[in-house]
Amino acid sequence: MTVRPSPPRSTRLATTTASKVPEVTVLFWVVKVLTTGMGETTSDFLVRSIDPVVAVGIGAALFALALTIQLLASRYRPWVYWLTVVAVSVFGTMAADVTHIVLGVPYLVSSIVFGAALALVFFVWRRSEGTLSIHSITSHRREIFYWAAVIVTFALGTAVGDLTATTLHLGYLVSGLLFAVVIAIPAVAFRLRRFGPVFAFWFAYVATRPLGASFADWMGVSHARGGLQWGTGPVSVVLAVLIAVGVAVIAATERRRRLAMIDS
Repeated sequence: MTVRPSPPRSTRLATTTASKVPEVTVLFWVVKVLTTGMGETTSDFLVRSIDPVVAVGIGAALFALALTIQLLASRYRPWVYWLTVVAVSVFGTMAADVTHIVLGVPYLVSSIVFGAALALVFFVWRRSEGTLSIHSITSHRREIFYWAAVIVTFALGTAVGDLTATTLHLGYLVSGLLFAVVIAIPAVAFRLRRFGPVFAFWFAYVATRPLGASFADWMGVSHARGGLQWGTGPVSVVLAVLIAVGVAVIAATERRRRLAMIDS
């Protein structure tokens, strides 16, 4: 048997850090759901506290700045990545709300349109790169496809969540419980080997948006709208703190992993 020499430490380290997105762990999903909730309540707080046009401008500027920093980063950096996800969550919510409130597009129609847009992004991405796996995000083009898909998932999830809560009159709590069941489908199907890892991931990723947003709305909106009336501002602050704690744990874990690779 031929024993091949181990690759240099720098090579092993580069291999493990080449992807610009985080590993998919339980904490990843927890933080992802928290960001969707924060995006919903922060968007609502801004558009009701200041001029809606100014609020959308702030959301767009934050999104553009965060995405630029993320794209320019040489490797995956937890704080940069999750700041971008938060920015996408806020701006994606605003985009979906503008489609409904300003343009008057029904949630059912916008859900179909955003669903078709996501399918188009996946089609072009798959045709161009040959895979939709998040483990393959190792080039700028693939990263752009990834963030395009993420942006559309947020808009789609927002529209679907509002569709079930308002158009179908399920309310925010029942909608949240409904999507808690929906997000369990890809997890169970993956374990039973009914879904492949890529399909299961993106199925769950889309479901996190209405899941987090529905519960956040339930906590923030008035009693008249079926909520707990805690206020969108306070709910946003609490969610921001929880996100910061989660990202701090993720960053510490990533740092320990990198040090272990250097020492091994």
